[in-house]
Amino acid sequence: MDVSHHFLPEVKAQYEAQPYPARDPAHEGRRLLQTWLDDLPMVNHYCFAGRQTFRDHFRVLVAGGGTGDATIFLAEQLKGTDARIVHLDISQASLTIARERARVRGLDNIEWIGDSLLNLPRLALEPFDYINCCGVLHHLADPNAGLEALRAVLKPDGSIALMLYARAGRTGVYQMQELLRMVNDGESDLERKIANTRQILDSLPASNWFRRAEDLYHDHRQGDAGLVDLLLHPQDRAYSVDELFDWLARDADGNGHGLHLQFTDVQRGRAPYLPHMVLGVKPPDILRALRQLPRRRQYAIAELLGGSITMHVLYATPSPASTAPYGHAEYIPFFFHEPLDGETAARVFGSGRGQPFLLHHQHSGVALTVNPGRYGPQILRLIDGRRSFGEIFERFRRDWHGKAQAPDDSALFADFSETYDTLNTIERLLLRHPSADPASAGR
Repeated sequence: MDVSHHFLPEVKAQYEAQPYPARDPAHEGRRLLQTWLDDLPMVNHYCFAGRQTFRDHFRVLVAGGGTGDATIFLAEQLKGTDARIVHLDISQASLTIARERARVRGLDNIEWIGDSLLNLPRLALEPFDYINCCGVLHHLADPNAGLEALRAVLKPDGSIALMLYARAGRTGVYQMQELLRMVNDGESDLERKIANTRQILDSLPASNWFRRAEDLYHDHRQGDAGLVDLLLHPQDRAYSVDELFDWLARDADGNGHGLHLQFTDVQRGRAPYLPHMVLGVKPPDILRALRQLPRRRQYAIAELLGGSITMHVLYATPSPASTAPYGHAEYIPFFFHEPLDGETAARVFGSGRGQPFLLHHQHSGVALTVNPGRYGPQILRLIDGRRSFGEIFERFRRDWHGKAQAPDDSALFADFSETYDTLNTIERLLLRHPSADPASAGR
């Protein structure tokens, strides 16, 4: 199959000349770069209903893995298991860097393939449980052909982690790209294009849309490879929330792939997709009506309200049942993504003495009023990453001192739901099933 018409030769040439992201294998001894979507507790919660052990021949594909961030992070987490990772990329320069990073770390659970993801169906690879494809499909001439190639090698119950550019948040980027095409018209030398671009960036007036929103963009400050990928890429498209649902899920006519989409922006989770979190500090009266809208419409509204989503980061799963379910007593809740324990969480959620309080969460940027319920702080205090909800609720009832009968599991789940939703939305409280390896509950 000739796939050359699906991607420009200039795209491959760009990543041979400027491997992206720029990485020095010598730095591997200093730190492990973490990729948000590939944290195994997150993957387990959203892709395998909290039941995955990541053993039993777990198979991973990193499609368009570049210089290896996701591959290295996954391989480090999966050391000591029989899991295998396939790293595929069209750029030999990028592959060389990724392989050297793995060699420095002593990782031997990775297979390396230099090819296009469009050729996946004919590579005779064993099907995969989990595919990472971040920052790739939007650089193809036919992104849907790329998605179909990925699905051809995905197990029926497997999931895909995607990053695709977001249209609204990259408004300034696309205006700058158009400007630079004019400035560099007729110029074929990449180094001269880069020099011209840096001159323009250094001279931008404050009124320029890219300059106005420059706090949203960082790659152009990370060396030539980042600048080229952000502003000089020969093939680049972006999507709105509605376009992603039409393509990946289903449109009004029943077309689309029928996948369930679980958005999780880096550090912020679903917060930038929910109007009540975007408008949390001074919510307008209309917010009550907005919260009654279907999930897809709320996401589309919030994307335009906030304007800060530059990348759609998401899991595409076979069904909503891929997400660990709240409301089941056997599931184990655990805190994640930052140092947090039950006592600290209980103190924060108890600050309003049972009344709604204003939650300011520094790492996610969320600020909104939360109703902790009657029992939220007490339940949070009992979460230790080992007890199930059933065990937590039993412990709660043993300590019950009220005159009325202690609430049953159903009443406690209902009372705790807003606290759980708030912390889960920003990915600070996740779930796992007791059948999963406890090692997957968090580092």
